[in-house]
Amino acid sequence: MTATSDELAAEKDELTDLTAVDDIEWAVRLLSATPTHEGRDRELLRQWARRADEFGSRLAPGPSTARVVERDDGLRRMLIARYTSRPPTVELYTDTLALAEELAEARGWRAWYPPGSVRAAALAHETAHAHLHHGPARASLREALGHTVLRLGRHRVYGHVAGAEEVAAHAYARTVCGLGRSPLLLTAALRDALTRPGRERREN
Repeated sequence: MTATSDELAAEKDELTDLTAVDDIEWAVRLLSATPTHEGRDRELLRQWARRADEFGSRLAPGPSTARVVERDDGLRRMLIARYTSRPPTVELYTDTLALAEELAEARGWRAWYPPGSVRAAALAHETAHAHLHHGPARASLREALGHTVLRLGRHRVYGHVAGAEEVAAHAYARTVCGLGRSPLLLTAALRDALTRPGRERREN
């Protein structure tokens, strides 16, 4: 769960109100800045973003067996959380989580992100990645996206859409945690707080 990557800044526009961009548009921006999507039709990206969001929101909740490790260097790494599969581990970056909670409070977003929900959403997000990595959900997501790379008569082979799993994981976290907006919005706020010119970058 990247906090401050250029994925959400592909347009390089300065937004005075991040909430003016809806969840699907944030997902489109994530996809548009993901390698392999350079030059792709924006309406196709929007279609994929919407389908990935819908898939993630319908993904059945399930427990995670991954070990949880807390670290405090997330601002330097520009991460909120990260899932690694060998062994299954979720790394939670407490400094970034703390800043996200501060931003939710300062921006008046508590109705969308209640206290403690950022940590819960980060864990849910990485749980979705675990499901997409180990189970049948990955193939189901490809089918839902409908990115056909090969046709053999009536049969189709569906290809990977880079960034779609990330969109689905955000939608899963939004749904299972009962958030009012996708964590993508909070991710954009983190990026804005850390990288906007003239603002102090918080790493201490």
